[in-house]
Amino acid sequence: MTNNAIFQPFTLGGLQLKNRIVMAPMTRNLSPDNVPNDNNLAYYRRRAEGGTGLIITEGTCVNHIAANGYPDVPYFWGEERLAGWQRIADAVHEAGGSIVPQLWHCGGMRRAGVMPEGDVNGYTPSGMNVPGKVNRHEMTGQDIQDVIRAFAEGARDAKALGFDGVEIHGAHGYLLDQFFWEGTNQRTDGYGGSLEARGRFVTEIIEACRDAVGPEFPILLRFSQWKQQDYAARLVDNPRDLERFLLPLSEAGVDIFHCSQRRFWEPEFDGSDLNLAGWTRRITGKPTITVGSVGLNADFIPVPGEATFREAEPASLDELLRRLADEEFDLVAVGRAMLANSDWASRVAAGQSESLKPFRKEMLATLD
Repeated sequence: MTNNAIFQPFTLGGLQLKNRIVMAPMTRNLSPDNVPNDNNLAYYRRRAEGGTGLIITEGTCVNHIAANGYPDVPYFWGEERLAGWQRIADAVHEAGGSIVPQLWHCGGMRRAGVMPEGDVNGYTPSGMNVPGKVNRHEMTGQDIQDVIRAFAEGARDAKALGFDGVEIHGAHGYLLDQFFWEGTNQRTDGYGGSLEARGRFVTEIIEACRDAVGPEFPILLRFSQWKQQDYAARLVDNPRDLERFLLPLSEAGVDIFHCSQRRFWEPEFDGSDLNLAGWTRRITGKPTITVGSVGLNADFIPVPGEATFREAEPASLDELLRRLADEEFDLVAVGRAMLANSDWASRVAAGQSESLKPFRKEMLATLD
């Protein structure tokens, strides 16, 4: 297959990308004291120098007491942390790339004891990190407003620091997704119940972010059917319910939907070959990002007994390029393959795919 489609420019308002290749957000746990440092800067700069059109940063925690759930992840608040992020944004721009931070709240994936917040428990809609097991803090109405405000502040700061947009992390069983997911959202107020009510929290986050950044600053939303807690979980089972789920989010101000699948080539619903990004584009009319084992021969789910991403070999891009050329989706996020090859985009552009390195789990230990 020709790779011309993936190297076409993409424009959305002020967001101008030189190609359709996106670096997927990947938690690295390599920011001591929660501050993005010189190693983080060099890591992102290398991907921009390697030809990536848009970089979405690893999840970076908003300014809320329970947002963090893991050691050594970067935060997106505080003078020193924001200064570090501004240096990263400047470095990516100097290398010819674009960059957006991913704003993140871990929700019930947090366990009490994770530093620096210590004994603070995870916050969830109904006290559950997994369906049926109440062992987390159930959020009050004030808690909800505090988190909405934290996301809006993060979006405002992203714009002030010179980023090219902002992504809201609403996937993979973290806080926002726990509101979406009926299994963990058993609230009886206006934030629980119907599919639309379970989406209200995120809709209000998007609206608050839009108010904070104005009409032109791009807002991306990442969502998924699957959860870390249950890979078989689904928010919706048919296109009609996907429309009910998506349209309020789209109308609230999402510009680009980042549609997370484990394997991008899998159809989302029976009777159509469209993947999740394809259905989302059809329903909303908004640009979409596809993701899920791009360029590799195995998905990322670890084998039994392991906690790290699965190792994988380079694989053909033909099916991806066919779908992109057919305008099923607009942008393509590359994860593990780009950890293994900082210049993945440049090698593909030069027709050197045979030189791409496989992904090995030891690559997670460094920021090469």
